[in-house]
Amino acid sequence: MQSKAVTAIYIIKKPLREDPFSDIFEKIVHALLGICGFIAIAFVILITVFLVLSGVPAIREIGIADFLFGTKWASTAAEPSYGILPFILTSVFGTAGAIVLGVPLGILCAVFMTKISGKRFGAIVSGAVSLMAGIPSVVYGLVGMIVIVPAVRSIFGLPDGANLFSAILVLAVMILPSVISMSETALRAVPKEYEEGSLALGATGTETIFKVSLPAAKSGILAAVVLGVGRAVGEAMAVMMVSGNVPNMPGIFRSVRFLTTAVASEMSYSSGLQRQALFSVALVLFAFIMIINIILNIAVKKENKS
Repeated sequence: MQSKAVTAIYIIKKPLREDPFSDIFEKIVHALLGICGFIAIAFVILITVFLVLSGVPAIREIGIADFLFGTKWASTAAEPSYGILPFILTSVFGTAGAIVLGVPLGILCAVFMTKISGKRFGAIVSGAVSLMAGIPSVVYGLVGMIVIVPAVRSIFGLPDGANLFSAILVLAVMILPSVISMSETALRAVPKEYEEGSLALGATGTETIFKVSLPAAKSGILAAVVLGVGRAVGEAMAVMMVSGNVPNMPGIFRSVRFLTTAVASEMSYSSGLQRQALFSVALVLFAFIMIINIILNIAVKKENKS
């Protein structure tokens, strides 16, 4: 009996016959994966270098203070002005408004899908969310022009419904798929023992959701907010169609222009300093997105450590 056990251990510990072709294949796969990773990094570096080289000359010529803090943009005037403060503030307020409206709605929808609805109805809602994620942004903008803009104009008695408020509503709808999907994944990853322990201690289902499940899924929900912010900041076509696309200082019911729409609306006919200034706007937008992502990623990492 003892000899059989020793033989079995020997068979298990005996190394398998090495296959040289398998080792070569593994090395090739590792090399390809490494190349893919370096390509992704190279694209980011190339985009950064291109924007810096293209945008810095205009900032240097206009003046960084006049460019970043100027309140007037008149790139085609006889005496052009290139102040982008209205674009910066509009992007900040528009993104913040979309997050304030869209994130709570998306989280509550994810809670409903994971904790309240049945499997069949939850699958229907999940399919609708996936369909929303695949709708092109121009379609959102078209629906906003036909539905939201006239509704805002009639409800608030405005001469024109294409304004910052309409853009916030459209952006809030557009970030929902990202927020819902990531929040749903985070909530499904919460161990069942947490919720069962809460219910065993006498907590109600609602208390368990808001005091146990959501706090346990906080890091995943913060990641959903990061995706939502990225979608809201980078959107151009839809907000151009519903915001009025006028370079005004931001007001909730004023026609405005975002950083993204400033580049998209004038790049096709720009030349000279105007074109260089648009590259500078793109550089500021790129830096704006990078700063937001760094801040939110730091918050996510701190949440994961805690």
